[in-house]
Amino acid sequence: MTERPSLLPTFEDVRAAAARLAGVAHRTPVATSRTANAELGAELFFKCENLQRVGAFKFRGAYNALARLAPEDRRAGVIAFSSGNHAQAIALAARLLELPATIVMPTDAPASKVAATRGYGAEIITYDRFLEDRAAIARRLADERGGAVIPPFDHPDVIAGQGTAAAELFAEVGELDHLFVPLGGGGLISGSALAARAASPRCRVWGVEPEAGNDGQRSLRAGEIVQIPTPETIADGAQTQHLGELTFAIIRREVAGILTATDAELVFAMRFFAERMKLVVEPTGCLGFAGARGGGVPIRGSRVGVIVSGGNIDLARFAKLVG
Repeated sequence: MTERPSLLPTFEDVRAAAARLAGVAHRTPVATSRTANAELGAELFFKCENLQRVGAFKFRGAYNALARLAPEDRRAGVIAFSSGNHAQAIALAARLLELPATIVMPTDAPASKVAATRGYGAEIITYDRFLEDRAAIARRLADERGGAVIPPFDHPDVIAGQGTAAAELFAEVGELDHLFVPLGGGGLISGSALAARAASPRCRVWGVEPEAGNDGQRSLRAGEIVQIPTPETIADGAQTQHLGELTFAIIRREVAGILTATDAELVFAMRFFAERMKLVVEPTGCLGFAGARGGGVPIRGSRVGVIVSGGNIDLARFAKLVG
């Protein structure tokens, strides 16, 4: 792998993204739980991106990237690929910025995410996530139709936008000892790590990915990007096959380590959020809390941040999982 350091975003890019998002993205609340604090012997702060526009942090990076497009690219429109949250985010950002959007989505994407994406006005092209290459489909569409391809994580403007969530968290609660972040392709943790380095230099940033899809953990250990088959996990937002070049470069430099969580641990976290904190959180959004609870990091006596990345899940599926 060849790193491209000139393309890596910095905290100044995160700060600029925050200015673009002001008045557009929600400044999501930070929740606390005395029950969680007592169980873990730590002071936890949950950044509730499940309450962000489109129900996930993805709106931040999508809007920032589209707002940075050149006029000719805006006219041609935007093409993206996503299992759901990035799809919705691109669709809404495109509507707000008045440009056309085409989204490549897997045939098994959650029905609520497909409906929301279509409701925001985007055209949807479906594919089989286990047999087809979504990025290749997006590139082909761009060649045929024109338009800019905005990937879900490996893009400097997307990374910078995602970092604004952690930047808000630090601005509200001050410095932290640990920050646990859901990990799929690495956009959220990369931006979060940039924010942590600037706002809380002693904070250790931990990525948490599904146990069935630990490509990030394996990549960090190997020192190079490891690609895996599409993992089978309830965390559909983290069913990625590999990290991005940009995100991996930042992860190698800034992240303390990568942990994993089982589907059973995610279900426990979903139930905890619903019963104790009255929050609907999708499985992927529970990765950070699951990592803080069971990832083996000694956090007792610490100030701990947890990014709750999203809350988009069909109610029937939610009931089946937590019931």
